[in-house]
Amino acid sequence: MILYPAIDLKEGRCVRLLRGEMSAATIFNDDPTVEARRFAEAGAAWLHVVDLDGAFAGEARNGAAVAAILAASPAQVQLGGGIRTRAAIEAWLGRGVARVVLGTVALTDPALVKAACRVWPGRIALGIDAREGRVAVEGWARTSDISAIDLALAFEDAGAAAVIHTDIERDGALQGVNVAATASLARRLKTPVIASGGIASLADIEALKAHESDGIAGAIVGRALYDGRIDLARALALAAAPC
Repeated sequence: MILYPAIDLKEGRCVRLLRGEMSAATIFNDDPTVEARRFAEAGAAWLHVVDLDGAFAGEARNGAAVAAILAASPAQVQLGGGIRTRAAIEAWLGRGVARVVLGTVALTDPALVKAACRVWPGRIALGIDAREGRVAVEGWARTSDISAIDLALAFEDAGAAAVIHTDIERDGALQGVNVAATASLARRLKTPVIASGGIASLADIEALKAHESDGIAGAIVGRALYDGRIDLARALALAAAPC
């Protein structure tokens, strides 16, 4: 199982939100590259980077910060937030992003997502963020009527590298990961699932790891790393250990 330390960007700074509320942002570092280097030095092979402002705007707003992270860290970067056109996908992949996360457009323009999966195999992930089981889009500002599982199933044959499943109600709340919902989703899909939202302890990582055979291939960890609740080196070792 791959562990993805999270770097969320707001106005060029590294922040963490509570349940997706921009007004509830906690600034952890004015320079995100410090965190990118710290995570890489601890052994992280991947970083999960989100342009929060871009998610609301529908286009890149923290491009300079993302570029600085790419230059500062040897870790591969998985980037999401406001990427909603083929040109934007191509631009970020061309600039060194290893994998682009497509969320809102999975609902509004599924043809674009499927085409991107074909053109850039292994480099497109689906971001499926759910509030009470329903997909939320546009920076979580709008909740749709479609369920997370139905949206994920609609892309089963697209060839996405992964489905990133975020439980919005737990995101940033340090209340523990929703293992049951994530494992249930993973069992329904052929596409690997990456868990996100609420991871607060090594026990949460261990609980997800127990469902690796169900299709849980990764986990995104955010606030618990910044608060010191999780030691990244120990978490990485736990995630990588043989089942």
